[in-house]
Amino acid sequence: MSLPSITRKTRLVLEDGTSLIGVSFGAEASVVGEVVFNTAMTGYIETLTDPSYRGQILVLTQPIVGNYGVPAPRPIGSLDRPYESDRIQPQGLVVQHYSSTYSHHAASRSLGEWLSAEGVPGVAGIDTRTLTRVLREHGTMRGWLFPDHMSLDEARETAHAVEMTSQVFRQVAPEAVRVYGDGGSPRILLVDCGAKDGIVQSLLDRGAHVIRIPWFADLSAAAAEVDGILIGNGPGDPQNLTELTEHLRLLTETFNGPVFGVCLGHQLLALAAGAKTYKLPYGHRGINQPVQDVSTRRCYVTSQNHGYAVDGATLPPHWETWFVNLNDGTNEGIRRRNKPQFSVQFHPEASPGPQDTSYLFDEFISLAASLRRGS
Repeated sequence: MSLPSITRKTRLVLEDGTSLIGVSFGAEASVVGEVVFNTAMTGYIETLTDPSYRGQILVLTQPIVGNYGVPAPRPIGSLDRPYESDRIQPQGLVVQHYSSTYSHHAASRSLGEWLSAEGVPGVAGIDTRTLTRVLREHGTMRGWLFPDHMSLDEARETAHAVEMTSQVFRQVAPEAVRVYGDGGSPRILLVDCGAKDGIVQSLLDRGAHVIRIPWFADLSAAAAEVDGILIGNGPGDPQNLTELTEHLRLLTETFNGPVFGVCLGHQLLALAAGAKTYKLPYGHRGINQPVQDVSTRRCYVTSQNHGYAVDGATLPPHWETWFVNLNDGTNEGIRRRNKPQFSVQFHPEASPGPQDTSYLFDEFISLAASLRRGS
């Protein structure tokens, strides 16, 4: 593990009393948030900029992190890869071994330098295998990450927190409408509750004209001008978005084009249909989650990042389960029997992750285009 010349100790304390100490390699700050783990072996830049991690302390189980560095900052509002948003989203980062020495043709700075620049603490030297076992056995829990010279009581008083209410969805959504594409076809409305830029890029790659609208805007007026609607991902509990759920319930009854939900969008579409959602013990976060299409029995490896799930048993009769998770049997997709409306819990754009299910964007765009021609 490469360490800075002056080592600063940082402590992670979970609400069950678990206390771990390591070496700081980011900003010196005290933060609090839900501690979650991700099992991906690559893609820390995409993961750290995924808005679904807003307000959480992220544990990476991959033993060595930082070895390919970080690219130069991208212009605000651009879609430059590998960034998935304009900022680091988690409260803090926990790794086992941190490499300040990096090797990649596009890298211009280290992971530690990036964290420091954005005021995000990082800690290395933590036994992430032990920590992950604790989270798997007891479920995700609240944790405090703070400099070791502070006491836990001081950390509790000063730690920066993100309140996981409807306000968090406003923090990760654009303030105004953004438009992408050169007037292509079909026209797609992206309902943004914290959507990854990879979703936008996946639509653009297929020739679409994308209108990215914040979730709290007038969806009905915007929907009247498009051929398809995609409800994107985002952080937190979907039940905190009751206002959006009601708008989607009305929209799904009046809109004739295809509606496609991804991750949080899957949960929101299910709630709008009348189903229920619930919190998972420790969620699905990684790039190797196996799912199965229940109609074809075909299996896919998927990228996922979520802590809540849809209760498939509560779906109304005109909806059906589409995909299931082969690890724990949880619902991974639904579709409506009498209208082109469907959603998946996983990420077809897979940034990072396997491209097994990117075909879903092809089907969505094809539906939107065909319905446009038939209008």
